[in-house]
Amino acid sequence: MKKNLGKLPAVYPMPVLMVAAYDENGTPCVMNAAWGTICGMDKIALIIDEDHKTTKNIRVSNAFTVALADRAHMAEADFFGIASGNKMPDKFAKSGCHAEKSEFVNAPVITEFPVTMECELAEIVQTDHLHAVVGTIVNVCADEEVLDEKGKINPEKLDALIFDQFRSGYYVSGEKAGKAWNAGKDLMKAAQE
Repeated sequence: MKKNLGKLPAVYPMPVLMVAAYDENGTPCVMNAAWGTICGMDKIALIIDEDHKTTKNIRVSNAFTVALADRAHMAEADFFGIASGNKMPDKFAKSGCHAEKSEFVNAPVITEFPVTMECELAEIVQTDHLHAVVGTIVNVCADEEVLDEKGKINPEKLDALIFDQFRSGYYVSGEKAGKAWNAGKDLMKAAQE
């Protein structure tokens, strides 16, 4: 029997995304964002408030990076969500993380995180109910340790963090449960008979 829980953001899993951009002086700022998703083969949408320091930096630099947080850097990822760049202008320096300038866009690549999407600002969508930063993914860089023998990102090696909005926890992804566009083949075959 189902129990009514009321209004809550009941999407699981949510990613743990590190969004980074330079300010007008070339200083990196990074934030932890769970409300983001791929919205095209070369687009990512981040539902982030316009008042974040990182959002302001994206407006200045017209570029940003989005890294996938992993178990090994959970403390740093959480710190980037706890500390506000508006209140702690040197939060990136205090994190102990390192940044290299992207080869493709005017944004920092945080070296500690294993996979990073390098993005140009495509548009900012603002309505009464939404503030979204949309980026065009120009390049993805990944640590060799998370790649398989074919050079593709292997989720089992990635150890990516997942955010749990129900109980405010971090979990780790990785176990393959089935093959996409294959697990439902028997149902599809039966439906067509």
